[in-house]
Amino acid sequence: MQMEKHGHKHHGKSTRDILDPKTVLSAMGLKQGQTLMDAGCGDGHISLAASGLVGNEGKIFSLDVYQPSLDQLKAEIKKEGINNIAPILADMTVMIPLDDESVDKCVMANVLHGFAAEGTLNLPLSEIKRVLKPGGTFAVVEFIKVVGPPGPSYDVRLTPENVEKILLEHGFKIGGTTEVGKYHYLVESFKK
Repeated sequence: MQMEKHGHKHHGKSTRDILDPKTVLSAMGLKQGQTLMDAGCGDGHISLAASGLVGNEGKIFSLDVYQPSLDQLKAEIKKEGINNIAPILADMTVMIPLDDESVDKCVMANVLHGFAAEGTLNLPLSEIKRVLKPGGTFAVVEFIKVVGPPGPSYDVRLTPENVEKILLEHGFKIGGTTEVGKYHYLVESFKK
């Protein structure tokens, strides 16, 4: 069976300068020894910050469809001597190459709006649900829906209510919304 690679057409530049990963990880309650999936990790700035939080007992799976971003992350991992991050080239619109119920928490930062705009939400969200442990956290970080830079165009941005509706439709339980900086909010949800 031929698997069609979709790619993510709405990827933009890194939000490293405008989104504090420690704020995001704190809001989702990431702890020592946990397993985190960074879905659509880009250059991995959230994964890198998570590395110290989960410690040697924890693990981070950093997934992205864009090889140059993963290469940048791999270079940083090597430079810093980090051994708990696994960069994985993956198209989430096809599959996530992780075992069922293998992840405590998943973060998806500035990616969901692209899947929503492309109409490719179903498979990535069902795959995230599959790899999350029962009760596991799925945190979606998106740009606040306002006009102007930074971030994607206004027409593809999502409100927290849009995100909650999408997550509810895909069987997640909503935990609430938190501001995680000047430009971003986080919607926390849980696998039922």
